[in-house]
Amino acid sequence: MATTADQPKQEEALTLNGVNGATGAYLLADVAVADVARAARGDKPEDEHKKALSQRSASAAPSFGLGFDWDPQKLEEAGWAVIFASDAPAELIAALEPLLSLRKSQAGDRYRQFTGAEGYHVGDAPDRAHAWLGRDPRKKAPGPPDPRKLPFYLLLVGDPQTIPFRFQYELDVNYAVGRLHFDTVADYACYANSVVQQEGAKAAAVAPVAADGPRQALFFGVRNRGDRATQLSADKLVAPLAELLAKSAGKSWAVETRLTDQATKAGLAAALLGKERPSLLFTASHGMGFPNGDARQLSDQGALLCQDWPGPMLHRGPIPKDFYFAADDVPLDADLSGLIAFHFACYGAGTPELDDYAHQAGVREAIAPKAFLSSLVKRELSLPKGGALAAVGHVERAWSYSFAWPGAGDDLTVFEGALEELMAGGRLGAAMAFFSQKYADVAVSLNGVLEDERFGAERNDAMVAGLWTANNDARSYVIVGDPAVRLPGGPA
Repeated sequence: MATTADQPKQEEALTLNGVNGATGAYLLADVAVADVARAARGDKPEDEHKKALSQRSASAAPSFGLGFDWDPQKLEEAGWAVIFASDAPAELIAALEPLLSLRKSQAGDRYRQFTGAEGYHVGDAPDRAHAWLGRDPRKKAPGPPDPRKLPFYLLLVGDPQTIPFRFQYELDVNYAVGRLHFDTVADYACYANSVVQQEGAKAAAVAPVAADGPRQALFFGVRNRGDRATQLSADKLVAPLAELLAKSAGKSWAVETRLTDQATKAGLAAALLGKERPSLLFTASHGMGFPNGDARQLSDQGALLCQDWPGPMLHRGPIPKDFYFAADDVPLDADLSGLIAFHFACYGAGTPELDDYAHQAGVREAIAPKAFLSSLVKRELSLPKGGALAAVGHVERAWSYSFAWPGAGDDLTVFEGALEELMAGGRLGAAMAFFSQKYADVAVSLNGVLEDERFGAERNDAMVAGLWTANNDARSYVIVGDPAVRLPGGPA
């Protein structure tokens, strides 16, 4: 996780604090505001994407505004679609057939399946969202969704090197988008069967609590000594968010917090893998990062650095695996049925091939051999006995802009709104509307400042750097899994 610098220091530098597992140091040194501002001024979205962001920002309600009175909770009205890469093998499509059949039975004539030439075009020139939308025979222009032309819930199937994160970001402005990618066809089958079994069973039989008992929500907040990022997330995000949601959920949820000394690797394992496992898990910590080419990058990047790490002042050298919770800490015989996880951490959902922040002279540095999803998240979703329904996490480094805005103080509206809707029985993709609205609002503000500068306004490096960093941070919250899932035990 990364933080904004204190307000006086923001004139000079921005701090990027992901922890390097190979050295034990932070991933990057502070970046000069002027350097970030230069990168922002050269990194402009295409006109079609700017138009979509402006339309989304202008929406009055903090939700995916389905026009014509369509209900985002009803798949027969909102629709559901799956988008495969154009070269997706037949056995992969077949492995997901149980999930596809379920969604087709629920969405009816608003179910779509995009494969082959109708899928995402794989080739030297990456497909862009507006081009893909316009290529469909029903021709959907960028802007608010119309499920008569394109379903609201969209599931991308493919690794982010094949179907780039940028394509997901662009669609996610107005649609509820999720992604699946696993290492084997068997893993896809495990996920599909798990979702079908969980949605087909009664909530009381799926949730790991008594039929008449409350559902469990666990808020896990690491607070490492001498580490400003985790101190900020524990004190300003996890603790107050759990308190707010406990009040709003009432007796239907039992909300537990594990902070500081309780937020150890063993504590997380006991809670997640025990008999009384939660239906909702929210974690906030550093995510592990490794240099490009490090043997542990693909397996451990995005793993959760726990309270076991004594902090930057007391620890020197590589970070041992005893300090962080990774994919191989979830045994294959574990059962996470009915779980939705939210990991607030650097690389908590995935890693891009190129750095989204530290541009130098207009060049984006390669930080990984390819774009990939977090192995921890993939393991959580693909367990043979029953995987999690979905996970939400961050691509690239996560910043505090989503809950602490410089000059405006703490603001939990985005997290509180999304989790409150999810805990009330809403579908995950619809609940994530709060994050999409935040992205659209920040992007429109950034484009307005850059437009003013082009027409002679005085340059403000601190403002441009802050807005650009917040823009990249806000767009990078993604769903791994089917965006139409919802927590078991809630209202239908």
